[in-house]
Amino acid sequence: MLASILEHGKVEVGCDEAGRGCLAGSVFAAAVIFPENYKNDRLNDSKKLTAKMRYALREEVQRDAVAWGVGIVTPEEIDKINILNASILAMHRAIDALGVVPEHIIVDGNRFKPYKDIPYTTVIKGDAKYLSIAGASILAKTYRDDYMLKLHEEFPVYEWDKNKGYPTKAHRAAIREHGVSPYHRMSFNLLGDPEQLSFDF
Repeated sequence: MLASILEHGKVEVGCDEAGRGCLAGSVFAAAVIFPENYKNDRLNDSKKLTAKMRYALREEVQRDAVAWGVGIVTPEEIDKINILNASILAMHRAIDALGVVPEHIIVDGNRFKPYKDIPYTTVIKGDAKYLSIAGASILAKTYRDDYMLKLHEEFPVYEWDKNKGYPTKAHRAAIREHGVSPYHRMSFNLLGDPEQLSFDF
């Protein structure tokens, strides 16, 4: 059972991102505030759920949340500021979209930058520990998947309907054969060449 909150008595928002390791497409993040004593036994890290479960839970998260928001950072921005900064910026934008000012922020992982003057805590594997981060992981993943499916219609050769922009063999083979799209992250090691510097992480 995931914990409902880390800092009791405060309006706490959980944040997570999706698409950090992809070769193409924007990075998405979400922010979710649940009621303090919220319970949902089905919520978990989005990577441990089937796509059908994630979309069903997205409806529950949006219905039950006090507030939720999604933030997006484009491939062009990623190439300018690097993927770590872009992931954090996407989380800041997701918090901006809440319409509620939180009193505490909990973030999946171990890296974050201050958002205004609000205290924050980073939590490694937080999406498997706190409901708000798990909810954010589901929103970020499903909204990004929707976006990649739309891009797939424009550029079907990369099979983004299957790989969602991640560096699969088929994705890299398509880049070799067809070149890059406007959605590829040019600062990344797109072909997996060992001598090319990579900013995947």
